Amino acid sequence: MSSIPCDRNPKIQELIETYAEELRQAAPSIGSHGLSHKDFDESGLFRGAIERLRGQFAATMGPKRDFIKTILNDLETKGEISEWESAGGENRHDYTITLNDGSISVIELKGCLDGNNTNIFERPPHANEFVVWSVCSNEGAAPQHNVWSGIHTRLSAEIIHRNERVDGLIVWDWVCGSPARPCPKLQIPGRENTVGPYTLPPPCIYLFPGTVPSPRNNPSPNPQSINQVKILEILHRVYGGHNDELNSVRFTASQTQRDVTRQTEITRGGAVQKVSRPTPIKRS
Repeated sequence: MSSIPCDRNPKIQELIETYAEELRQAAPSIGSHGLSHKDFDESGLFRGAIERLRGQFAATMGPKRDFIKTILNDLETKGEISEWESAGGENRHDYTITLNDGSISVIELKGCLDGNNTNIFERPPHANEFVVWSVCSNEGAAPQHNVWSGIHTRLSAEIIHRNERVDGLIVWDWVCGSPARPCPKLQIPGRENTVGPYTLPPPCIYLFPGTVPSPRNNPSPNPQSINQVKILEILHRVYGGHNDELNSVRFTASQTQRDVTRQTEITRGGAVQKVSRPTPIKRS
């Protein structure tokens, strides 16, 4: 049982780990720094270079935005949505979608969900529904860890603490179904989706409660159905999702003498896949 059906390819992960160690050992002889092996080790140059590259990779949003643009253009071409637009860099959301019935879906684009950036979002007043879309382009990332970290550790705490509803989560990118991240959905022939340059499995969709949990008045609201969050229903239907693959997420809030706690439960295919203990919501 897990927070998401897929996992990273252990063979590729082993190659990454082996190469990382080989790179670390070879680092003093790479480049024009002119330092001795001892001075190189003491300088912090290698770690600084790795952190710089890591930050550059994390900050590269172009391929992620191209992916979202390709999907939304495909939905518009198919007549599934009326129009969409990028919200721009000054907003704490990324895309506004006008659906065919005139209602507004708003999407917040995130990466692998395991970082503090997941906590930064704002549901705009004009949104009829608000969802987070995780595009994790790191082939070595662990999806089961990242999705659980994003849902339980970060999103559930923000939703309850800020009294700000998030209607659901999409986990879908071009690494899904690749050799680095095999997707069990593709074990059934014919489930691939070709969208622009991408060949994709159906998306992983998480349905959150339609109201914000509150320890006293609304401790454990029910997750919404797929028909209640229209952009998720469209993605699920158009790209070949099966109903037994949908994830229902329940947040249960409670009050102890000292803390507000929340418990997170993910159900898929009629079975509980993962459940947490009641965890205090900590804020400085």
